Amino acid sequence: MEQSAATLESLQTMITMSDTVNMEIFYWFCTALMVIIHVGFLAYEMGASRLKNALASGVKNILAFAFMVPSFFFIGWWIYLSMYNGFVPDFEAGAAGLPWSEYMGPNLTDNASGIFWGAFVLFAATTASIFSGAVIERIRMSSFLVLAVILGSVIWILAASWGWHPTGWLTMEWGYHDFGAAGAVHMVAGFFALGVVLNLGARIGRFGKNGEVYAISGHSTPMSMIGLMMIVVGFFGFLGGCIIYMPGEQWTSIFGNPTTLSAISFNTLMAIAGGIIGAYLTTRQPFWMLSGAVAGIVSAAPGLDLYYPPLAFMIAMLGGAMAPLVDKFMTTKFKVDDPVGAFAVHGASGVIGILMLGVFSGFPNIAEGAPAVSFMGQLQSAIVMALLGFIPGYVLSFVLAKFGMLRVPPKAEVAGLDIVEVPMKAYPESVPAQNGASEGELSPAMVKSK
Repeated sequence: MEQSAATLESLQTMITMSDTVNMEIFYWFCTALMVIIHVGFLAYEMGASRLKNALASGVKNILAFAFMVPSFFFIGWWIYLSMYNGFVPDFEAGAAGLPWSEYMGPNLTDNASGIFWGAFVLFAATTASIFSGAVIERIRMSSFLVLAVILGSVIWILAASWGWHPTGWLTMEWGYHDFGAAGAVHMVAGFFALGVVLNLGARIGRFGKNGEVYAISGHSTPMSMIGLMMIVVGFFGFLGGCIIYMPGEQWTSIFGNPTTLSAISFNTLMAIAGGIIGAYLTTRQPFWMLSGAVAGIVSAAPGLDLYYPPLAFMIAMLGGAMAPLVDKFMTTKFKVDDPVGAFAVHGASGVIGILMLGVFSGFPNIAEGAPAVSFMGQLQSAIVMALLGFIPGYVLSFVLAKFGMLRVPPKAEVAGLDIVEVPMKAYPESVPAQNGASEGELSPAMVKSK
């Protein structure tokens, strides 16, 4: 009997450890898939840039990722754990996120902190990449990095602590629900980008003296399309990181309500398709069709754990259809130069997603004392997310602009940021692109010489 008891105890220990390791493996690969998002943003923004700015746009993404990791280690994780009640930190709860905590390094008794921290770092880097596309071709590298680190390691994680935390005050007071972080990641980054762009100004030649809008095409739409498709692939890691693996129990959302990977699979694929079709109905451009796929995921993200798949499809189709229209409106009405439509795809679609879950409200929240999901709760929470993104973006960029630190000088912008900021040529064999030809075409002098 004693031997049988010992054997059963040994088996139970093995099963428990196996469950723990499987949980660790799951988030390990979610994080790896999320890195693909940044490969996608790299290609997306490089393709959307003119030849003379292609490498500078890529380098911005690389450096933002590199600076985000240490800054999030020293600051970001503590903010998430401690600031869920507002601006007054819970020092006891935040102690586990201090850089010298036993949980912030190798620890054989803790298989969770490192992988959750890693997933959140990638969420932070995603906010920086969203912002990055809106400011290509004219922002100083140094000012971009300052803004990106503040957005990713302070602003977004504060939003996550308020509204993407099991006991965040937005959920506890207003019943906020947002499975896929349409608010904390996409809205905050989109509205932050809008605030910066208003102070950064448009690229030289984007608008005429009388308000004319002139197209400035990127050097490789196919590269941008491939990048966008890679972002879509990476979303499976992003959304996997939004679900809590409970060893021996059912999956839950970060809000505690039970869900399944099957539910997320149904609704994510339907959202991708809906977003593409929605954008196709309002514009036939392939760039916007794939941007519509991203907008569709963002629009359906708050309720991916709750929706019936056709509903996710319809909401995503609305988000995909609206994104190019919002971008066109912002460009023509307010003369906002957002080269990749970051605000429309992430900010506006995030608003649509949060409000649509409020329209189809009534879902209960699991957290004790939290009210049910409601339209007013979602609306109020969306306003908080918009302001939390826009105000810091606008104020910080305004200060940088006043000190002449936000934008490169006109001569540098005309010459191209690859020469000024990198310096290196993206396509050294492309002689016309390095001798004043616009959009990669031969100048009259070159045609004559040939």
